[in-house]
Amino acid sequence: MKRTHTCGELTLQNVDQKVILQGWVKKIRKLGAMVFIDLKDRYGITQLVIEQENINLTNNLKNEYVIEISGIVVKRKSVNKELITGEIEVIVKDLLVINKSELTPFVLENDVNVNEDTRLTYRYLDLRRQVMQNNLIIRAKINHIIRNYLTDLNFLEVETPYFAKSTPEGARDFLVPSRLNKNKFYALPQSPQLFKQLLMISGIDRYYQIVRCFRDEDLRIDRQPEFTQLDLEMSFATSEDVMQISESLIKKILKEVKNFEIKEPLLRLSYKDAIDLYGSDKPDLRYELKIHTLNDIFKNSDIKMFLDSQNKYIRAVCIDQLLTKKQLEELNQQAKQFHFNSIAFIKVENNAWSGSLASQLTEVQKKQLIEEFNIQNKATIILNIGKYEEISQLMGAIRISLAKMFNLETKDDFKLLWVVDFPLFEFSEQENRYVAAHHPFTSPKEESLADFDTNKKDALACAYDLVMNGFEIGGGSQRITNSEIQQRMFDAVELNQKQVEANFGWFMNAYKYGAPYHAGIAWGLDRISMILTDSNSIRDVIAFPKNSLGIDMMSNAPDLVSDKQLDELNIKTVE
Repeated sequence: MKRTHTCGELTLQNVDQKVILQGWVKKIRKLGAMVFIDLKDRYGITQLVIEQENINLTNNLKNEYVIEISGIVVKRKSVNKELITGEIEVIVKDLLVINKSELTPFVLENDVNVNEDTRLTYRYLDLRRQVMQNNLIIRAKINHIIRNYLTDLNFLEVETPYFAKSTPEGARDFLVPSRLNKNKFYALPQSPQLFKQLLMISGIDRYYQIVRCFRDEDLRIDRQPEFTQLDLEMSFATSEDVMQISESLIKKILKEVKNFEIKEPLLRLSYKDAIDLYGSDKPDLRYELKIHTLNDIFKNSDIKMFLDSQNKYIRAVCIDQLLTKKQLEELNQQAKQFHFNSIAFIKVENNAWSGSLASQLTEVQKKQLIEEFNIQNKATIILNIGKYEEISQLMGAIRISLAKMFNLETKDDFKLLWVVDFPLFEFSEQENRYVAAHHPFTSPKEESLADFDTNKKDALACAYDLVMNGFEIGGGSQRITNSEIQQRMFDAVELNQKQVEANFGWFMNAYKYGAPYHAGIAWGLDRISMILTDSNSIRDVIAFPKNSLGIDMMSNAPDLVSDKQLDELNIKTVE
């Protein structure tokens, strides 16, 4: 029979109606001569009542059995305010077991204490938990808002190929061998970058796509080998146009999903200032904890660690808390991960100074530190010395650790900003050369146009990142549409003409036929969903993710394939 209602639908308006419900048994309780069952589906929970005359219907019934019931809706004597259906219950007249269930390997409750690999092995059970279903519902709502919003602005949703050409630069590609074209490979796209730029040349002036992308890189809580982007590109548009649409869209998403208002325009912070103030190009602005440079305070100091300060920076973070020995040791261990031996610290409470450097401070330095950090009653200053990039990275990481220690990362608060004026290039120690910091089709800023290829260290990109709560959730740029500038960019990243022709000739050829200026952005929808659901990892907002080693615990992918399959592809494996 067909269900008449879901398990999250019945209210007092349905009292005395005969209904048919289908779902999973969440809980069975015996109370005197009656049995109570919580029946669940993705819409909610309905309490069922089996009276004494029908008690045999529950014989051998267990949790997670799939059942169908018919019965009469009645008003509950005691209301359960936690349930949408909490004012009613259903008196069961008939019950059919559709399918039985074995004992599940873990309890299917929101606060389950189980190893994540076990959850991933039985992902289909994990997804029965309400918290996981809510995550997928919110994710689907975000996608729905995006599609409606962009369609109303005349954007076309266009699909681009998943089997593409492998190109240099960027992360490692996932390669797919071609059976029909022996010894040749497709690459799964790291992004639709080149295809969406070709769509601009094709006259599709406003493009978007919710698209799966693939990168063979080390995994983290906010990375997976396959991930989903909102990809967007606009012709006859500048960075400002893309940023304005992005701001309006994220504002709409936060309002409709979290009932949270943000003010436009968003704060803009240069890459240089982001590193200087927060030690990160994706700062979390839910808390202050700015990084300070203290070279002036300690310039004539006798403190041993500061004597050799030439070309080095003394940088510090201050928090209005007194750190314990255990907390300080945690920060020491963190410093070692950044190749520092330890941290230095100074504590002050009601003008009483202590810590590893306190005895060596002059009265003038104490006064300067109080003024520098606006210390009121108590504080701990964490500091160290090193090359600018290295010490800034360390202090940025310590800033985040302090926020976690003292619960400064407030939930249901969303701080967004743009980070702009990125370096156009970054130096690769591994390759001993400058490489494109974003991709080689990113336009230099106007002030860098004259010498970006000869002054790579100082060249700035017309690029922008959208940051929310310490995560980069979007990144984009103005694209190069001038063939002379594009050639200079290829030369700057040391791609010779033969390499350019082999890898990008098919793409560059299109620019001979009239290209509009254009700009775009890509959003990380997994990260956005993770933040808006307050999840610990993007794995919690993806239906069937890989674990931290890139393994699908459920299907055991990747796996070996047969020799026959390899022979067809002209591939041999080695131990």
